[in-house]
Amino acid sequence: MSGLFKLFGGGKNSKSAAPSPAEAIQRLREVEEMLHKKQEYLEKKQNEELDVIKKNGTKNKRVSLQALKRKKRIDKQLEQIDGTLTTIEYQREALENANTNTEVLKIMGVAAKALKQTHNNMDIDKVEDLMDEVKEQQQIAEEISNVISNPIGFGQDVDEDDLMKELEEMEQEELDKQLLDTTPEVLPEVPAAEVPVAAPRASSKRKEEDDELAELAQWAN
Repeated sequence: MSGLFKLFGGGKNSKSAAPSPAEAIQRLREVEEMLHKKQEYLEKKQNEELDVIKKNGTKNKRVSLQALKRKKRIDKQLEQIDGTLTTIEYQREALENANTNTEVLKIMGVAAKALKQTHNNMDIDKVEDLMDEVKEQQQIAEEISNVISNPIGFGQDVDEDDLMKELEEMEQEELDKQLLDTTPEVLPEVPAAEVPVAAPRASSKRKEEDDELAELAQWAN
């Protein structure tokens, strides 16, 4: 334990100034490193005693019992080192967290002072006036955009019913014009001369037969 007291400034000079959190964290890490090395050494010795016990067994009880006693002492030391390492790790983590919180608080304090200094140059009434002016200018810009977007020379309030009525009148005028421009259809003239009517073909043939019969009767007489 004297090594621990020496690392942390214990002993006669314990009343000297306490180390900073960063210094304390560094010392804790050094102690952790030292304990890990001691742990590795004891584990090596522990394996050696196990080899002695396995080699002699019950054939050489005295040697085996001595080796077993030494192993148990080593086990006790390793258990103590594990507990010490756990305690040191907790303490180091607590210091690291505290150190981090301290640094964060310092930075937040500096930022708060800088923010306060910045706000000292601002007047809330002036800020409100500025925001009102910005809002007013935005409204003016919106009105200008609306005016520019409206087509020039085209009324927006034209009644569709009036437009439909005008369209119907135009169509009716076009129909009337087409009716007036239409000329009457000319019929073909009737011919002055009388068209001869062809005699039926059957009557002409019958007359020829009658003439032949009459001629035959006359020849017979």
